[in-house]
Order: sequence, then structure tokens, then C-alpha cells
Amino acid sequence: MVTGEGGSGTPEVSQRPTLPTPLGSVFKTPWGAHSRGMGVKRSLQSGGVLLSLLTNVLAVLSTATNYWTRQHGGHSGLWQECSKGTCSNIPCQTMLAMTGACMVLAAGFGLVAMAMGLRIRCQEGDAMRGQTTSAMLFLSGLLLLIALTGYTVKNAWKQDVFFSWSYFSGWLAFPFSILAGFCFLLADMIVQSTEAISGFPVCL
Repeated sequence: MVTGEGGSGTPEVSQRPTLPTPLGSVFKTPWGAHSRGMGVKRSLQSGGVLLSLLTNVLAVLSTATNYWTRQHGGHSGLWQECSKGTCSNIPCQTMLAMTGACMVLAAGFGLVAMAMGLRIRCQEGDAMRGQTTSAMLFLSGLLLLIALTGYTVKNAWKQDVFFSWSYFSGWLAFPFSILAGFCFLLADMIVQSTEAISGFPVCL
């Protein structure tokens, strides 16, 4: 703005002071991306808990029931064979004992992993605990694969033996265990990447 001072006629320019720009208008933290990442993380954790629950139900059902194979006049499982309504314990066999041990261990690891997954979902679990949960679910899936493959090799060549629903329940538990492990693993990866991104300001 130009003003006259006295009678000299010399113009004088007055300037307004420049206000400092707040840092918040120059830099911002990507809170939107952080919120989206947390939402995806919780969705993956919820999916992992649900899949691990299905894994455990199927694994326990498969291990405890006596319908792994059907043959003429009866059916059998890992522990007992039944014929005409009467069940008796199966004599000790190496392959059958290995199958039963792997199934029991797989169900045990799955139950522990589900409990850890529930704790992570309900609380803010750290990455190490989430990675441990993933590892236990992967180990449970590996034990299921070993047990079912061994049982298949033992009985596939028999002409009068047909696999039944207990056997297929075990196979159905296998992919659920692997998927549950990947859910918790991806949730941890999202947490780590989101925290790394939110630590740096983004220029407007």
C-alpha cells in the first residue's frame, strides 16, 4: 500500500509481515493409510482365527472318529475297527501309529495357534507372536500332510477298502491350516509396513 508522508510526496510502501507457515500444512502423516492398514490387519486376523477354528474342528473330528476307511461289513479309523456294530482296538502297526501321532500333534498345535490368534485379535499383539502363530499353523498343516500321505500310501492299493468321511475331513483341514497361517503372516507384514510408512512425513 502506498501512502504519502508530510508534503514530500515521497511514496512509502508498507509491507505486511509474513506469517510463518505451520509445519502441518507442509508435512502430514498418512493417517488414512494407517487406518486402512489397521482395518485390513484386523480382517486378516479375524479370518485367520476362523480358519484355524475350522482346522481344529476338522482335525479333531477326523482323529477321533472311526470312518477313515470302509470295507465289506465294517469300517475303521486310526484306533479302532468296527464290524457289525462291534468295535475293537486295532493291533499296533507302525504306519498307523505314525499317522495317529501326527494327527494328534497337528490338532494340538492347531489349538495352541488358535488360542494365540484369539489373543492377538483381541489385543495388540506384537509381530513376533503373530509370526509364531503362523509357524505353528504351518507346522500343523505339515503334520496333517505327513499323516494323510502315509495313510493313503498304506491303504490305496487295497482293492476292497474305500476312504470315508473321517479321512476326507483330515484332508479338508490341511488347506484351512495353511490359509490361516498366511492370514496371520500377511497381517504382520501389513503392520510392519504401515508402521514404517507412518514414521516418515509426506510432503504435500
